[in-house]
Amino acid sequence: MPQIWMTYEELAGMLDCTVMEARERVHLERLDRKISRDGKKRAKLSVALTGIFIERIKTSTIAMDQAVEDLRAVHDLMKLERTGTSHALAARRQSPR
Repeated sequence: MPQIWMTYEELAGMLDCTVMEARERVHLERLDRKISRDGKKRAKLSVALTGIFIERIKTSTIAMDQAVEDLRAVHDLMKLERTGTSHALAARRQSPR
């Protein structure tokens, strides 16, 4: 089972509740907590909360699909830019001075 650690803010966003409610749930469920290297407190998700996390990811596939398409479009533009620059440099090298 993967370990997923979330800040109280991230957990509140996932559960659609306030940060205080998320903090209370962490305490009620006696989840492991730690302070990460960035100084933020995080809680390790239980099996049930991990299931909610995974379901949230699955339902956000529309936004994810759009993000992937956007990245592909940008990649194609960069490839065209690079190819166009390569052709321009090759043409300059072949032209007489």
